[in-house]
Amino acid sequence: MEAIKIFLAYAAHKSFTVFQMDMKTTFLHGLLKEDVYECQPEGFINADHPSHVYKLKKVLYGSKQAPRVWYDELSTFLLQNHFFKGTIDPMLFLRCFDNDILVVQVYVDDIIFGSTHP
Repeated sequence: MEAIKIFLAYAAHKSFTVFQMDMKTTFLHGLLKEDVYECQPEGFINADHPSHVYKLKKVLYGSKQAPRVWYDELSTFLLQNHFFKGTIDPMLFLRCFDNDILVVQVYVDDIIFGSTHP
């Protein structure tokens, strides 16, 4: 949260136009890079195989892997589009265009971004 405050202070100092967005189903679309297994949930236990587990194909909302998968996908996208990752804050991304700058700050599934030239 401190990073957001610093971002907003910098944006005000540089007279950035600032936008914000919340990614609604962020944690439901990422693909897992490792095998993750879940027990059968109550009410959905297979009577013939009550001790079986499910191998997940995608992350589940609330799983500990979900935020990392989301960050990896977003980070990869931004880096492929010529952004630089902050050295102190890996959730901060920068892209320069001649005399203009675009700054993207990520906080969980919220993104705030600002630019000298919207």
